[in-house]
Amino acid sequence: MQDIRICFLGDSLVNGTGDETAQGWVARVCAGAAAKGSPVTCYNLGIRRETSRDILSRWQNECARRLPGFCDGRVVLSCGVNDTVIEEGKTRVDLDESLRNVAEILQGAAKKYKVLLVGPPPVGDEAHNVRIQVLSNALAEAARLQNIPFIDLFSPMISDVEYKQDVLNNDGAHPTARGYQKLAAIVSSSPQWWFL
Repeated sequence: MQDIRICFLGDSLVNGTGDETAQGWVARVCAGAAAKGSPVTCYNLGIRRETSRDILSRWQNECARRLPGFCDGRVVLSCGVNDTVIEEGKTRVDLDESLRNVAEILQGAAKKYKVLLVGPPPVGDEAHNVRIQVLSNALAEAARLQNIPFIDLFSPMISDVEYKQDVLNNDGAHPTARGYQKLAAIVSSSPQWWFL
């Protein structure tokens, strides 16, 4: 049997914060892969409040420990909501730095592993969503230029009334199990996902 191991790098939305079943979208897409005959070892490396800057500082060490050379190692990166949060009158990480950080992670990871970029989903605050959309669009273009597969979560979810209400009814940033199921469905059904 093929030894496929995937590190999911990201923030609380990768971690699955807010999901009462503690699965988030990551465990759901991995379970879906196994159900389709591709069992994977899934490492959820999502950390709350982390920005692309934080992930850049840790990804190499964390992936190297979990993706030894003899396995089919893969990396999924998803971040950006925390980068676009306003603190002390400015975003935590500006757009140009976010793009540089993500590019550095993807370029480094692609030298050793198969890589995939998943864009940030919307939150419950419309002003914040404007900034997330700008970043998501820029990430999509950067991924295209680097020939990196990209899955857009923002576009389908910003017009999903149920998802937005789920986030608002929870904490304003994270969905519950119902919302994470929607995110997992988008990833699992994308032609960019490895296990269709």
